[in-house]
Amino acid sequence: QVQLVESGGGLVQAGGSLRLSCAASGRTFSSYTMAWFRQAPGKERAFVAAIIWSGKTTNYADSVKGRFTISRDNAKNTVYLQMNSLKPEDTAVYYCAARYYGGVSDYSVDVYDYWGQGTQVTVSS
Repeated sequence: QVQLVESGGGLVQAGGSLRLSCAASGRTFSSYTMAWFRQAPGKERAFVAAIIWSGKTTNYADSVKGRFTISRDNAKNTVYLQMNSLKPEDTAVYYCAARYYGGVSDYSVDVYDYWGQGTQVTVSS
């Protein structure tokens, strides 16, 4: 069982930056591929980025490539999402997710086993 707690959301102006964190419970964090998803009002939850359990491979949605960076610190049981050059269309609730030893190429919410409660990111124009 893995419990995930996101933090770092907030209100920022367009062009600004935020760093989200997701703290995981449990001693097997390094066995899980971690991902960030986001859900805007009236829209389905969508893939943002993923990082494999070893940290050696990452994957990004086209809409955030070059602006967002996912990373992890297995010693701290934490995954991060550095978001730069934020746009109003990045406004959403951001969720952290985990899957056991999975890859990073599957964008579906269905392959992730554990989810955090979400953190709101609002980008003003």
